[in-house]
Amino acid sequence: MEPTSDKKNIWNSNHLWEEELLLLKSIIDKTELEETIKWGGPVYVYNKKNVIGIGGFKDYFTIWFFNGVFLKDEKNKLINAQEDKTKSLRQWRFTSKDELNEKEVLEYIAEAIENEKQGKIIKPSKKEAIISELLQKEMDQNPALAEAFQKFSPYKQYEFLEYIETAKQEKTKLTRIEKVIPMILENVGLNDKYR
Repeated sequence: MEPTSDKKNIWNSNHLWEEELLLLKSIIDKTELEETIKWGGPVYVYNKKNVIGIGGFKDYFTIWFFNGVFLKDEKNKLINAQEDKTKSLRQWRFTSKDELNEKEVLEYIAEAIENEKQGKIIKPSKKEAIISELLQKEMDQNPALAEAFQKFSPYKQYEFLEYIETAKQEKTKLTRIEKVIPMILENVGLNDKYR
């Protein structure tokens, strides 16, 4: 029997838009972004920061801009897929190859890269303003930890920070940090088991 495991690549699971996505990739390859695979699909990073991702869905294929909220979007191409949830992510959807205008796509990507270089990101709302210097120190020494932490929603990040910083003594804070580091790396929220 032929092994079929290689057919099960997550991001191959939608052969929808295969040709269109290859075309999109060939356009993105002209930029300074680097291709990685995250969450089962191609994500393009600048300086290890997510700038855009691409993917195919049932009715459309799309580029999403991780910090799309800062794009001028003069051509009104971008949509917010989840109005109330998504602060910074924006999508540009296409339903056919003919809609792919290379010049426009490159303009939008160039602007997204420029914004990334300028460090434009959404500042979390007031409630998130807990800073844990101890955790920050760990993250500075361990980029994988920092990257894993960024994947959590602001709310879950807040739970970790609150848990660490509500400890009165430094010693307890350090113990709590030791407890949460493996959870963060495994992408397990602090209270996931109760949810």
